[in-house]
Amino acid sequence: MNRAFNRKKDKSWMHTPDALAKHYIPYNAKFLGNTEVDQPKGTEIVKEAVRKLKFQRHIKKSEGQKTQKVELQISIYGVKILDPKTKDVQYNCQLHRISFCADDKTDKRIFTFICKDSESNKHLCYVFDSEKCAEEVTLTIGQAFDLAYKKFLESGGKDVETRKQIGTLQKRIQELETENSGLKKQLWELEEQLMIAPVPPAGSISFKPPMSTDVFDMVPFSTVTPLVPIPASNGTPPPPTTTSPPDMSKDLFGAEPFDPFTCGQADFPPDIQSRLDEMQEGFKMGLTLEATVFSLEPLGGRC
Repeated sequence: MNRAFNRKKDKSWMHTPDALAKHYIPYNAKFLGNTEVDQPKGTEIVKEAVRKLKFQRHIKKSEGQKTQKVELQISIYGVKILDPKTKDVQYNCQLHRISFCADDKTDKRIFTFICKDSESNKHLCYVFDSEKCAEEVTLTIGQAFDLAYKKFLESGGKDVETRKQIGTLQKRIQELETENSGLKKQLWELEEQLMIAPVPPAGSISFKPPMSTDVFDMVPFSTVTPLVPIPASNGTPPPPTTTSPPDMSKDLFGAEPFDPFTCGQADFPPDIQSRLDEMQEGFKMGLTLEATVFSLEPLGGRC
């Protein structure tokens, strides 16, 4: 998982697993903003993003605008950025989309992370200013990423290929059910034709086909052993057999909607494969933690 776990050897995790799995760790910080970057990782990438947002912040500060204050809530489900007063969620960064996290080893205030946007798929660099806890925030994100990845493997990620095969089988079962319904309808129509066929006059010669099998490789129909339902007594044929619509709240195997952190290995919803693939890809890329110098020449003053 790249350098996310190399740094773990040097720094102990800050929190208990339950604190991040069942709750969240809050931090207060100033939010300098986010900016698009062209790579998911890289020290130089975040350095340039920090310089850019610091410069924009100083321009706004000279115009009398204050730096926005936010609350960060870090858990195994992601990093939420909220308004500290209203608790409105401004950004929700899922951990498997965060690929790089860094703090300033000289300033001790600035920290940043790169996250892939869920809608545009662009990589955005988020930059924050905190009160001497930048390193703690990055380590907390690293610990949450570690726990989330392990939880993903335990609950839903280790059998992604199996889930793909089951998804294919589910699709094939639906196709066979449709095909079976069509064959039943054809058999019913053939039965109707046999029952309404005219009776030849007495003494006429009629050809009697051999009693073998029909085009469906089945024993020809007889009134003694019918293959499909017999028409009603009033002479009206029964409606063709139809397949009832599936229960959309469950799949063909009766599975409930998938939660990657709570479902068991036997739950296989039909619409989850793309989400599983995306989570697997994000966790496989790993989270790189860095301690670096963002600015050799500070722009002057605090943000």
